[in-house]
Amino acid sequence: MEKLISEFSFGLFFWQLFIFIGLILLLKKFAWKPILDAVNERETSIKDALSSADDARKEMASLQQDNQKVLQEAKAEREALLKEARIYGVDLLAKAKENAKLEADKILTQAREAIQNEKRAAINELKNQVAHISLEIAEKLIERELEDKNKQTSLS
Repeated sequence: MEKLISEFSFGLFFWQLFIFIGLILLLKKFAWKPILDAVNERETSIKDALSSADDARKEMASLQQDNQKVLQEAKAEREALLKEARIYGVDLLAKAKENAKLEADKILTQAREAIQNEKRAAINELKNQVAHISLEIAEKLIERELEDKNKQTSLS
C-alpha cells in the first residue's frame, strides 16, 4: 500500500507537473504576449505623454519669453509715445506762448497808434479851440476899441 501510495503520489506529482508546464506553455503562447504587448504599449504611451509634456513646457517657456519681449516692446513704445507727446506738448505750449506774445505786441502797437492818433486829434482840437477862443477875444477887444469913438478917431 505504501508502494501504491508512493506510486500514486509520484503519478499525481507527474500529472501536476505536466499540467503546470502545459499551463505555462499555453500562457506563454496566448497570455504573455498580449500582456507584454499591453505593458510595452503602456510604457510607450507614458514616454510619449512625458515627451509631449516636456515639449509643452518648452513651448510655454518660449511663449512666456515672447510675451515678455512683446511686453517690453510695448513698454518701450509707450515710453516713446509719452516722450513724443511731452515734446509735442512743450512745442505746442511754446508756439501758443509765442503766438500770444505776438498778438499782444500787435494789440499793444495798435493801442499805441490809436492813443497817438487820439492825442494828435486832441491837440488839433485844442489848437482849433485856442485859435477860436483867441479870435473871439480879439474880436471882442476890437469891438470894444471900435465902440469908443474917441479911440477910433485917435487911431485914424
